[in-house]
Amino acid sequence: MSEHTAIIAGVVVDTRHWIGGERVASPETFTDISPIDGRTLAEIARGGAAEAEAAVAAARDAFPVWAATSRAERARVLHAIADGVERRLEELAIVETNDNGALLRSHLRGVMPRVAHNFRFFADWLLELEHKDFQTRGHTNSVSWDPAGPCVLITPWNAPLMLATWKVAPALAAGNSVILKPAEWSPLTASLLADIAAGAGLPAGVLNVVQGYGAEAGSALVSHPDIRRISFTGSVPTAKQIARAAADNLTPLSLELGGKSPLLVFADADLDLAVDLAVEQYDNAGQVCLAATRLLVDASVAEEFTRRFTEKAAGLTQGDPRDEATDIGPNIHPRQLKKIDGFVNRAVDAGARTVIGGSPKADLYYRPTLLTDVAQDSEIVQEEVFGPVLTLQTFETESEAIALANGTRFGLAATVVTGDRERAQRVTARLVAGTVWVNCFFVRDLQAPFGGSRQSGIGREGGNWSFDFYCDVKNTVTAPEGWHSHG
Repeated sequence: MSEHTAIIAGVVVDTRHWIGGERVASPETFTDISPIDGRTLAEIARGGAAEAEAAVAAARDAFPVWAATSRAERARVLHAIADGVERRLEELAIVETNDNGALLRSHLRGVMPRVAHNFRFFADWLLELEHKDFQTRGHTNSVSWDPAGPCVLITPWNAPLMLATWKVAPALAAGNSVILKPAEWSPLTASLLADIAAGAGLPAGVLNVVQGYGAEAGSALVSHPDIRRISFTGSVPTAKQIARAAADNLTPLSLELGGKSPLLVFADADLDLAVDLAVEQYDNAGQVCLAATRLLVDASVAEEFTRRFTEKAAGLTQGDPRDEATDIGPNIHPRQLKKIDGFVNRAVDAGARTVIGGSPKADLYYRPTLLTDVAQDSEIVQEEVFGPVLTLQTFETESEAIALANGTRFGLAATVVTGDRERAQRVTARLVAGTVWVNCFFVRDLQAPFGGSRQSGIGREGGNWSFDFYCDVKNTVTAPEGWHSHG
């Protein structure tokens, strides 16, 4: 093996960038560790301004040919990428589990199949994408979706490949070239995606992968005047920096940011269902932007809900994410664990009561935690922890429940558990959220709009919304008469 490769559970991963159809090294590297046990996985090429410039140039050069490629051919290549993902599904799953600590069983059964589905869905949607012509005083209006140009896609570490391809697939389907900047805490499967895409016949320069830190590689990419679209998933503070950089070039942005989502449990709810949904919020060690981390429970059933929740949570197994029996794996990085513990300690110091958990278990593993006796304006209620930490508040009336649910600066998602259909309709109509689930959680369809309200984001993606963002939507108006030629 060369100095530019890492072997992860027998899988060879190139640690260099992928630019213009070639592997490109950098003078410096950064260390990628496994959250499972803290061991070093790889030394990753550390990109900066030079690599960003090279990637933009490659994307710019590749764009015209890919943009002019027929829809049918673009769809064929995307399906070929999906085929490649499925052939290497087990390898992708084990590499990602080692890299970000999420459950191997989830990667095998849900996440990596969804990666392939991302490509297939947008390939198929592309072939059906149309808007019916319409008439204006006898003139014909024809709507079309023109590829926008080179796109910068910056993705998070909690579901690296799935969230990357949720952006890459529609951007490529739309006819754009792409520069993907994966999170520095989990970069490995992005490198494997580059190999898969090249093997599927995607032309050189259409997909580029630049690794590195946001302040270096990311900053150089989002501020580049030749970038036509920027899509980012991550934190609000980073999004503000990206938006400032994009503003100089008026580059359109799609931002999917933090969440502090509520789970509302009414007195008429099926409590077993409510408890199941609440405990599910510990999935991926709480590192899920959509997680309903604020449990809002009718006071009349709060004691019984808490008892059942505590019993259910006690049955969770925390440990090595490669073990089939594990329910909760590690948090991704020592910095993240320290951040989580800081939130909990400050909440307890401010008067919160610990129902379960409240401390690290070992190394990067934080115990599933539930805090109660928390004020609505407290930090633990208002700020995103991004760890296995839930709060429980009670309410007396429907209006109070809605006020509590809407009482943060976020608006990504909400979950409502009730046995009353009319109540569900009243409540969901008043909730500020991009997605609302009623008596269910995390049911997702790529044809549905996805995004956040307030500081949870800007824009919507999925189905036509993705193509609206990744394209310049054009209307052509043609006169009914007057086709005359001279010559």
